Amino acid sequence: MATVNFSVPEDVKEAFNDTFEGCNKSAIVADLLREAVEREKRRQAHVQALDNIDRIRATIKPLPKGTIQRALRQLRDEVTR
Repeated sequence: MATVNFSVPEDVKEAFNDTFEGCNKSAIVADLLREAVEREKRRQAHVQALDNIDRIRATIKPLPKGTIQRALRQLRDEVTR
């Protein structure tokens, strides 16, 4: 197992120690680090998805005005028949 060394504000250290007194603090920190890694991976995936949407949207021509409304009316008419 690896050892890591982080500097944290004293109040955070005290709150952590008070909150997790008697617990395996190394296991807690390892779980928090895992959660932080997963959260960052999700954030990066989200950013990549938005970038992909922007890239795709840049290649699509806008539809003529009223096209979507006409298509929706047509779909509604077909459903109600």
